[in-house]
Amino acid sequence: MEPFVVCLWILVAACILTWVSSLVTGEHSWVDRIWSIIPVVYVWVFALAAGPGNPRLTLMAVLVTLWGARLTFNFARKGGYAPGGEDYRWQVLRARMTPGAFHAFNLFFIVIYQNVLLLLIALPAWTAYQHRAPLDPLDVVLAAVFLAFLTGETIADQQQWRFHQWKKAETAAGRMPSPRFLQSGLFRFSRHPNFFFEQAQWWVVFLFGCVAAGSVLQWTVIGPLLLTGLFIGSTIFTESITRSRYPEYAAYQARTSPVVPWFPRHATAEPTHSG
Repeated sequence: MEPFVVCLWILVAACILTWVSSLVTGEHSWVDRIWSIIPVVYVWVFALAAGPGNPRLTLMAVLVTLWGARLTFNFARKGGYAPGGEDYRWQVLRARMTPGAFHAFNLFFIVIYQNVLLLLIALPAWTAYQHRAPLDPLDVVLAAVFLAFLTGETIADQQQWRFHQWKKAETAAGRMPSPRFLQSGLFRFSRHPNFFFEQAQWWVVFLFGCVAAGSVLQWTVIGPLLLTGLFIGSTIFTESITRSRYPEYAAYQARTSPVVPWFPRHATAEPTHSG
């Protein structure tokens, strides 16, 4: 069976599994729970179908596996796989919609759209499968850039993890955390550096397919484009919630780049916290 057809069957199974799970449990983060796993499966389907004769696909599969392992670990330590580990944004959105509207949103956006997106971002592997050219020096450059972005996301997530652990400790001790949200480290240069590095890695995956095909004019660009669009919408929604909780977030927005890391607009002392 063609690897693309295999991936389509996996997509159908993933949609059914995540949708039924959301109905049975009443939680709507099941796609989040496979987010770091299913793209790894898709890329390996193409890599294994090509065999050892396609080192580019093997390289892509290894890099995407590193991405998936890191993201799975970070999601797990935040309790994402535990019962009740639903994304708080779905809870907020559910409260703003009628039950019928949210059920439709769950089926068509959370389940179908996001599962299709997870296949689309992996499809540069299909391009590499169809164009079995030898490794190019550009592949080595792209691999180095991918690893740099992976390192950046690891640092950003670790900074966020340490901040929230410190914040919990302060709250448990009866003290008001200050600052109430992370503004130091990489978060001094971007309000969402982890979002930036996450998207950037999948743009690099797209470029691997371009190198294989010998052209940047590939229809698979739809994957990283839609992923970027999803993150834009997610960022706007997330920040609307954060700003409603923390009025001082507006000042942080005014001086800090939304996603792409850049120097703060105004010279301010870097916020610090203990821990």
